[in-house]
Amino acid sequence: MSYPVAERPLWVPAGDRIAAANITDFARGAERRWGRALPDYPALHGWSVEQPAEFWTSIWDLGEVRGQMGPVVLENGELMPGARWFPEARLNFAENLLRSRDDSDALVFWGEDRVKNRLSHGDLYRQVAHFAAALLEMGVEPGDRVAAWMPNLPETIVVMLAATSVGAIFSSASPDFGVQGVLDRFGQIEPKALVAVDGYYYNDKIVDCMERLAAITDGLPSVKRVVVVPYVHAHHDISHVHHARMLADFVKPFLGETEIPFARLPFDHPLYIMYSSGTTGVPKCIVHGAGGVLLQHIKEHRLHGDVKPGDKLFYFTTCGWMMWNWLVSGLASGATLLLYDGSPMIGDGAILFDYAQAEGMTHFGTSAKFIDGIAKVGLRPRATHDLSALRAMFSTGSPLVPEGFEYVYREIKADLCLSSISGGTDIVSCFVLGNPTLPVWPGEIQCKGLGMAVDVFDEAGHPVRGEKGELVCTRPFPVMPVGFWNDPDGAKYRAAYFGRFDNIWCHGDYSEITPHDGVVIYGRSDATLNPGGVRIGTAEIYRQVERLDEVVESLVIGQQWPPGAAADVRVVLFVKLREGLSLDDALIARIRDTIRASTTPRHVPARVVQVADIPRTKSGKIVELAVRAVVHGEPVKNVEALANPAALEHFRARPELQS
Repeated sequence: MSYPVAERPLWVPAGDRIAAANITDFARGAERRWGRALPDYPALHGWSVEQPAEFWTSIWDLGEVRGQMGPVVLENGELMPGARWFPEARLNFAENLLRSRDDSDALVFWGEDRVKNRLSHGDLYRQVAHFAAALLEMGVEPGDRVAAWMPNLPETIVVMLAATSVGAIFSSASPDFGVQGVLDRFGQIEPKALVAVDGYYYNDKIVDCMERLAAITDGLPSVKRVVVVPYVHAHHDISHVHHARMLADFVKPFLGETEIPFARLPFDHPLYIMYSSGTTGVPKCIVHGAGGVLLQHIKEHRLHGDVKPGDKLFYFTTCGWMMWNWLVSGLASGATLLLYDGSPMIGDGAILFDYAQAEGMTHFGTSAKFIDGIAKVGLRPRATHDLSALRAMFSTGSPLVPEGFEYVYREIKADLCLSSISGGTDIVSCFVLGNPTLPVWPGEIQCKGLGMAVDVFDEAGHPVRGEKGELVCTRPFPVMPVGFWNDPDGAKYRAAYFGRFDNIWCHGDYSEITPHDGVVIYGRSDATLNPGGVRIGTAEIYRQVERLDEVVESLVIGQQWPPGAAADVRVVLFVKLREGLSLDDALIARIRDTIRASTTPRHVPARVVQVADIPRTKSGKIVELAVRAVVHGEPVKNVEALANPAALEHFRARPELQS
């Protein structure tokens, strides 16, 4: 066993909480309906992967999906790729999110501390009806693309629901993407309509978008209409933007529309086009089908997240990260969505907890880096905020280290289900995630997702326990991508996930299954270090070094050494220190001693180098591969994918790495 097992869990759900959980009701209902014995989670999970027709039929019914299911659940279930789910089903994604027209809150929005508004279910339905009618009038048809260069505003959700209601494919990017970053994405999919914001707030400043919008529009000849959404400016000159109209003018002729003509389409009709990070080249365009996304998100929200009607679901995300798509689906489970756009650290860094208190947030979603960041600055929300409504906290984006788990229970709330979750844009959902009826162990993801035949394989393709290996999924699942855009023979799609093991999805995460049947993620397989032929996950090193108060953040790579040698690499650790601190021999020694004491001598970096900043993607993930390329004098193919591309210069031609 390579992962240190804690002596006791950090949280154990009380009996009444287990009894009241959605997943408990679901299991009892499945026992009655299918005649199965499902006394615990391992039994429930086993049934979900061994009897996929029974399980996914039950999820369809759990979600009260509006549409026709058809008699067949799975065709070609032995093929991956090649399996087809619900081949005779007809449904519409937006119809299943717009379930109510009453006056209760559907969306609540905070734009930092400057803008606050809310939208009822009735308001949301009406706005979608208006925008959908405008899209139909301009000739948008099923399969056309509608792109949004937008912040996490209520209007973005309106656009998505309107587009998908008529069968168009929706794709989004956040406005912090530069012109080339947007064109690298939207240019591949040739949208017919582009919706864009006039600007946004970040760290109490206004960032204007209008000049970049003109350049983006010039680079997208497929666009027939640009709709400009006002957010930060009172007056707008859009004369320099081709085909542009303000949002109010675009929908004005259709304000009398009260019904949405939902187009019910096949289960795998394209819903979203999403993008790989793009740090090693032009982003891959990943196409997701409507039915798979709907069922998977219903399952994850209701069963794994225990989301109930009326709950207040929040995730800190931009529209360039898959967690936005995941959040929005919460409407299908009756949740009120709490939206936030801007910096999460304005003022004293407590604004998200101010939001949680003000709105009675029940589910708080964020990144592991945010948890680590507020721990570093000593935030103590448990002492300063009323979080009595909060039942669950989600963390993703990178592995949450045990110290992060401990901080949450010590300083945020002692009685909540902390769910570290992991999946990716590739499946717009999770392979492994939380469970409100299971204990939470420090550093561990609680369980494999229902319906997901998750395993860990060694190099030879054999399942392993208590050893590190490749995270795989051995059976088909409904939210596998429909394919990649502009990949007519599926060659790129197969190479991305099925090139390593035949008929097995290989996700690219270096992982381990624990004695609790939980999962630990050690980082991306392609970033795994290999000194002396020993595989080391980068998260193993981050966990140790970021325990030190002096270290704000770190990034580790394997450097080929000596140059040109084919045999070995050495571990190089880059550290960003607290403001005003400098790396000296004493701190280097302490960093190395800390790593050695809790890991192995192989983990100890040969070089420790101070840098002023750590490069990251727009969704906040550090980019080890891009740094490794810079260190080795190789080009970084797509710096537009980075939130702070200038940070790469801190790693170029460092004298510390020349000896």
